[in-house]
Amino acid sequence: MEKLLEEFSLGLFFWQTLLFALLLFLLWKFAWKPILKAVNDREEGIKNALDAAEEAKKEMQNVTADSEKLLKEARAERDVLLKEAREIKEGIISEAKEQSKVEGDKIIKQAQAAIESEKKAAVADIKAQVANLSLDIAEKVIKEELSDKKKQQKLIEDMLGDIKLN
Repeated sequence: MEKLLEEFSLGLFFWQTLLFALLLFLLWKFAWKPILKAVNDREEGIKNALDAAEEAKKEMQNVTADSEKLLKEARAERDVLLKEAREIKEGIISEAKEQSKVEGDKIIKQAQAAIESEKKAAVADIKAQVANLSLDIAEKVIKEELSDKKKQQKLIEDMLGDIKLN
């Protein structure tokens, strides 16, 4: 019995080994290449995905750097435009001040000329009134003086005396 068991075990071992070898051969012949191809394809897909992610990361860094550069350029341009605007504003204010000063001086000169003209007219009018009043007063005084004969004689003598002295 033991021998039978031993023969059975050896026979079973032989058939198991033969079936295992046949199974390995069949797997190697028909399944091994597709399995390796699938594993290699999967590995290559993962590698391509990692490369694409790395490329996207680099591209993102480039875009970030470009956007920073554009932002700096935009800020510099904004500063230049603000500076130009300030200069234009200051120029306009300065020009307006100068123009208002010129206009003010012109108005003052016109006012001074008008005042001087009015002053001359007033002085001429006052002189004319004073002259008229003086004539009126002189006429009245002379009439008063000449109304009396004695006074007329004395006035004539005084005037002749004044003429002789001069």
